[in-house]
Amino acid sequence: MTPLIRVEGLRVAYAPPPAAPALDGVEFTVDRGQRVAVLGPNGGGKTTLFRVLLGQLEPGAGTVEVARCAVVPQTERSRLEFPVSALDVAVMGAISRLPWWRRPGRTERVRALRALEAVGLGDHADVTFGELSGGQRQRVLIARALVQDAPVILLDEPFTGLDAVSMQQLEDLLAQLASEGRALLVATHDVEQARRWDRVLCLNRRQIADGGPEVLTRSVLEATYGTELVDIECAVHGHHELVLPPHHHDHEH
Repeated sequence: MTPLIRVEGLRVAYAPPPAAPALDGVEFTVDRGQRVAVLGPNGGGKTTLFRVLLGQLEPGAGTVEVARCAVVPQTERSRLEFPVSALDVAVMGAISRLPWWRRPGRTERVRALRALEAVGLGDHADVTFGELSGGQRQRVLIARALVQDAPVILLDEPFTGLDAVSMQQLEDLLAQLASEGRALLVATHDVEQARRWDRVLCLNRRQIADGGPEVLTRSVLEATYGTELVDIECAVHGHHELVLPPHHHDHEH
């Protein structure tokens, strides 16, 4: 099976030497149906990697082979406060595949409605995007990505700000998309959630680890997050756990 993503020897720099690269030594592959958690501190290179996969940044070194990608941004970064419906947002996914002179028409709206139905929001098509809950907005943005019919979906902190019910709904949706053969890369800080997924890629300006959830050892987490980890003792079980401070779940630079 040909991987949907193959990255070898990736190096990315925003400034020439002696400035340190934003990413260096990154090598991994992603197959169809895999959910990959991309872990790393703020500024550790997760967004840089996504921009490379989307073709927005040229690698300074290495090779990148990737199928067509769609991106699902954080809802607070989506800049969709103006009064548009959920269906309007989903239709926006068709724009990148249309000639510059053609506006989305009935065919694209039908495809967008089907995408909303696929994420469980077919009956919310006419609801203003800003009136939806955080979890619903995130699913609308996923519907927009589905309209692009991309085999690879990149999700930037999709669980940020969601309540427990919305998080479970979104996690179930991602499992469904993976079962359909899509490859999902999810930038996240939720280590426990990452342990439930197929693969983990740890970055901190370089590749720390790549593999199954078993790679998330104490030494890997320390190398990934460094001094930003907090070592606490569990009062119930008496063992120690490494956790991230709350600000890591707020934003990504």
